[in-house]
Formats: sequence, structure tokens, C-alpha cells
Amino acid sequence: MENASSHRLFILDGFSELGGLRPVLFLPFFIMLVLSLLANSLLLYVIISQRSLHSPMFILIAGMACVDLSLPLFFVPNMLLSFLFDWRGISLIGCLLQMHFIHFVASFQSTLLVWMAVDRYFAICSPLSYHQRMALPGFLKYIIPLVIRNVVLVSLFVGLAGRLSFCASNVMNHCFCEHMALVQLACGSTSINNLAGLLTIFLNPVADFIFIAASYVVIFSSVLGSGKSGVRALHTCVTHIVVITVSLTIALVAFLSYRIRNGLPAGVRVFFSTMYLLFPSCFNPIIYGVRTTEIRQHILRTLMWCHLVQTAPCS
Repeated sequence: MENASSHRLFILDGFSELGGLRPVLFLPFFIMLVLSLLANSLLLYVIISQRSLHSPMFILIAGMACVDLSLPLFFVPNMLLSFLFDWRGISLIGCLLQMHFIHFVASFQSTLLVWMAVDRYFAICSPLSYHQRMALPGFLKYIIPLVIRNVVLVSLFVGLAGRLSFCASNVMNHCFCEHMALVQLACGSTSINNLAGLLTIFLNPVADFIFIAASYVVIFSSVLGSGKSGVRALHTCVTHIVVITVSLTIALVAFLSYRIRNGLPAGVRVFFSTMYLLFPSCFNPIIYGVRTTEIRQHILRTLMWCHLVQTAPCS
């Protein structure tokens, strides 16, 4: 008779091992949130305000900044309130909505890097037809399939999670509604949920990484015999490789820690799951702002202008 009722309210109990020290986590996560919001807002402002940055590559970087700006807002404010005021409750509907928004937006972190790899491929390997290929009508054939893939995969595993019955416990060892953290609370078989989660992992970040790696092998091969212009164009590719390698490493540790027997403490598992979402939001704008010469120059000019405005004497 235990299966007759299913929990509709859950307790987010991430980092509970810290006990009375749990509120201390407010400060580092608050600093990361502020850094993410400020850095991505500045990056977006610079790209939107400068006509010279309205090329396809910089528009894609602006798209990445939009993702990195919005993603923390879906879970970090609630997490901070939980640390300070011990507000840990969330309804099943709220949990599923949060899960859908988080995973859907996060799926575009690697998808945007795929589109950037396509952009670099056309810019380096077929520069004469670059503008024609990167025009929106032609580029849509690279955009639409990946958007549909992300929608289908996320809707699939969130929908399957919503059909589960949760009769064992309503305490989720996490700071937000992570898919496997919720599935682990279900009674009955969850094999189809595990399969859907693994399918999402390998058809989204892993498949994207393989595509990007393959495209860059082709790009590197074509650049070997080229001159200075090819080497300069290759500089952006190195940035993308750094970003996706770090992101994929954190993502695989976070995802597979729930599926492979390991000695990871629960707090470490929660930390990696949180960093998978939050770290790229802080890391990406700094990487693109520092390593991309055009963006770095405009950011410095913007900051200098703001400084001059603040220090100018009132008339």
C-alpha cells in the first residue's frame, strides 16, 4: 500500500553535511552569480553597441552570453535563499518546470559551440563563400535540427520524470531539481529514465564535442599550409576547445556520478552538478573577453569611458 500515495512536495537538501556551516556557502555562490551577471551583461552590451562586432561569430558569442546570463537565474537565487533562510521546499510541478528550463537552456551551451565551429570551418576552409553560407537562410539548416534535438531530448526525460511515483522519500540531496536526483527518489523501475538521461548526455554534449573535435581536425589540417590569416582565424578555435573541454569534463563527472558506483561524497556530487551549470556562466565571458582581441579592445574602451564619466567634474 506504500505506492498508493506519491509525494507532491520535495525538500532540496544539498550540502546538508555542512550543518550549521551551510549559510557560509551563500558568499561564494553569490559572488559567482554577480560575476556571471556583470560579465555577461558587459559582453552583451559591447557586442550589441559596436557595429564592427555584428558579424556571425560575434552574434553567436552574444547568444552564448544570453544563455550564460539567464541560466543561473533559474536556480541560484533559490539556492541562496535556501542557504540563508533554510527555504528548501519545492512542489513537484515547480521542480519539473525548473528542471526543464535549466536543462533546456544548458543544452545550448554546447550547441552554440557547434554553430561556432561551423562558422570557423566556413571562415577558414571556404572563405570566399563564407558570407553566403553564414547568411541566415543558409545557416538555418544548421540551427533548426539542433534546436529540435534539444527540445525533444529535454522534453522526453522531464516528461518521463513527471510520470514517476515518489513514495519512498521526498528529500532530494541537491540544491536544485537535477534529473537523476529526483529520479532516485522514485519507487518502482527507473530504467527508462536512466536510459533517457544517458541518451541526452551522448546526443547532446558528447555528440557536440565529437562534431567540434572532428571539424577542428579538418580546420587544423587546412591551416597547416596557410599563412598568417589562417593562424589568426585559428586563435578563436583554441578558445572554443578550451571552453568545451572544461565544460564537458565537469558535465560528465556530474552526470555519470549518479550512474557509476563511486566513492564520491554526496556534497562533492552536488558541487560538480552545480558547477556544471554555474562555472561556464562565469568562465565563458572572461575567456571570450580576454582571448578575442576585438572584444577585449572594445571592453577596455567601454570601461575607460565609464571611468572617465565617473571621474569627470560636475559643471
